[in-house]
Amino acid sequence: MKRSVFCIAFVFIAYCLMAQTPTVNKGRIQHFEQFPSAFVTARNIDVWLPENYSSKKKYAVVYMHDGQMLFDSSITWNKQEWGVDECLSTLLEKNQIRHCIVVGIWNGGANRHIEFCPQKPFEALPQSYRDSILPNATRSNGNQVFSGKVKSDLYLQFIVKELKPFIDRQFSTKKNAANTFLMGSSMGGLISLYGVCEYPKVFGGAACLSTHWPVLFSTDRNPFPKAIQEYLVTHLPNHLSHIFYFDYGDQTLDAMYKPYQMAVDSIMQAKGYGPGNWLTLECMGADHSERSWKKRLDKPMLFLLRKK
Repeated sequence: MKRSVFCIAFVFIAYCLMAQTPTVNKGRIQHFEQFPSAFVTARNIDVWLPENYSSKKKYAVVYMHDGQMLFDSSITWNKQEWGVDECLSTLLEKNQIRHCIVVGIWNGGANRHIEFCPQKPFEALPQSYRDSILPNATRSNGNQVFSGKVKSDLYLQFIVKELKPFIDRQFSTKKNAANTFLMGSSMGGLISLYGVCEYPKVFGGAACLSTHWPVLFSTDRNPFPKAIQEYLVTHLPNHLSHIFYFDYGDQTLDAMYKPYQMAVDSIMQAKGYGPGNWLTLECMGADHSERSWKKRLDKPMLFLLRKK
């Protein structure tokens, strides 16, 4: 009887672990369960390798946040996905981009907001405001926005000091900044931009889709966009060696982004960014969802990975 119970439990656990591994239509996934870290909570990592991946070639690397949403809609909470494997496979088959792999970093669940909120702009806000907003900011459903203190600097240290060295050891990568990128949507867009600004010698560019400039879910007397803009004025890396892609829709949550994106665009121009190293797209009819990001994923991928 005990042996039967053990066998059933083992099969159930094995099934649960298998259920967490995305299934892809193109290429293959190497899944690393609960990758450990001294900086953040352990999390799953999915590495997508294209068809005919070979250690004899060297590959650019795109680190993507919210990794559980990238490949397989059957395991996502909303049954949507980015379709990363199909998009990149098509672009590679057409010889439109350089050889690449994708590292999907699963988010920290309840800690997602505190890991993705740019820490230095947050800490530039008055202490009294920070003390008030951390326990009191809520979403439309009443849930708290912040699960604790903002720790995006630790999240970036995890990527730079632990994850990237592991990826570079395990896979045949081009290790330089010119072939290492960050990509994400919403708060994932913010942390991608922040990551390049904090580590310009590690990351050569970022794609920020539907960037959630307000950080909160209200624009009323919201100091976050201004704080982020002031940070960019002093921290944007050299336009001669870095590239940035931004976009936004006009439906649902994306409808609030245009004025903030236009302010950031002005900063980009003032810092010398222009065609070739910066692109901002307004996507009419697009909402704030994986479904929309999937439809236009080829645009940021082409921008980051275009052949030189």
